[in-house]
Amino acid sequence: MFSIGIVGAGQFAGSFAKLWKLHPGVGDIVATDLVPERAAALAADHELAGTLPSFDAVLDSDVDAVAIFTQRWTHGPLVVAALRAGKHVYSAVPMAVTEAEIAAIIDAVRETGLTYMMGETSHYNPATVYAREQVAKGAFGRLFYAEGDYVHDMDLGFYAAYQYSGGENWKPTASYPPLLYPTHSIGGVLGAWDTYATSVSAIGVVDQRGDGVFDREVSQFGNDFSNATALFEVADGGSFRTNEFRRVGYPSHIRESRFRFFGTEGSFEQLVTVGLWQDKEGVHDVSQHLQPAATLALDDPSLAGVDPALREAFTSGCAPVHDRSRLPVEFAGAPNGHEGSHHFLADDFVRAVTTGLLPPVNAWVAARYTMPGIVAHESALKGGVRLDIRDFGDAPGT
Repeated sequence: MFSIGIVGAGQFAGSFAKLWKLHPGVGDIVATDLVPERAAALAADHELAGTLPSFDAVLDSDVDAVAIFTQRWTHGPLVVAALRAGKHVYSAVPMAVTEAEIAAIIDAVRETGLTYMMGETSHYNPATVYAREQVAKGAFGRLFYAEGDYVHDMDLGFYAAYQYSGGENWKPTASYPPLLYPTHSIGGVLGAWDTYATSVSAIGVVDQRGDGVFDREVSQFGNDFSNATALFEVADGGSFRTNEFRRVGYPSHIRESRFRFFGTEGSFEQLVTVGLWQDKEGVHDVSQHLQPAATLALDDPSLAGVDPALREAFTSGCAPVHDRSRLPVEFAGAPNGHEGSHHFLADDFVRAVTTGLLPPVNAWVAARYTMPGIVAHESALKGGVRLDIRDFGDAPGT
């Protein structure tokens, strides 16, 4: 068993605190936050071992690992500091916001030999899992094009999230550039397609709401793009396109990420409530395999008529396409999130730390999910000029 220090006790941290508290591979969990009352509330709500007064105090403590759930533009330096202090690291997305920060993380992981994992939910999005299985079976033939969209309207949760995190001075940070939060769209594509982006051309859409968000004069990031589209070239031939939309008429509270894959022999398309496998013979509705169920208790009366083979999916918030056989039994009936991904992400980190093996979204994979968005934003600022994307290579030993 190992201990974890949670850094950033906001709205997202509790989801993972609860799962790690249940996990048989995790011991004590402590928390810290810039707002001490939030850390205290997290510790009380989830019966954690206690709180610490600061990030530095966490690094000075004897915890074995650090889980970073701070503001999205702060991750890079915090990750490096934790690794250099001898801690394994779980980080919320994105990995970092500059090429230099990504390089520093990879150097620190390589030199310390410690575990780093980025918690990219789209790696376990049911559509990505399904596409990954189809790739493994060769059903696509040769993949040559894909699409990944993160369509999360500001009105559907993001205003409240930034207000919660930023307090009275929330508007300057609510203008965070969409393409610097790229991993929910890119990760869902590259989580199934074993390749990486080599170049990009991107276009940003200047916001017109006029409410002080996505206002270049107000923005901490000098950003006025609320929507952006990027077209990437990939290493083995082909391309993929991503959309990062923050002003969009779309029910992101139902499904905030969606994916499409096209190959020479088959294709797959996902909409809000529909998933279709298509080949040269026809169209097959695979929606039932991709739809996460609500998290229900094992003895919920509504499960009386459910096929026993599917019952665990309905008690876990997962989709039938998810293979839960590797997960600890303690997760049965535990709250899940992001279309069934949280259970897998929480377990991935524990497995990596306890075995010393690389997690699926290790530093090198995280770089391939993150770096393309950083370069895409630069392209959008330059009017769509095509730019090369640095690749940090495969993880050692893979």
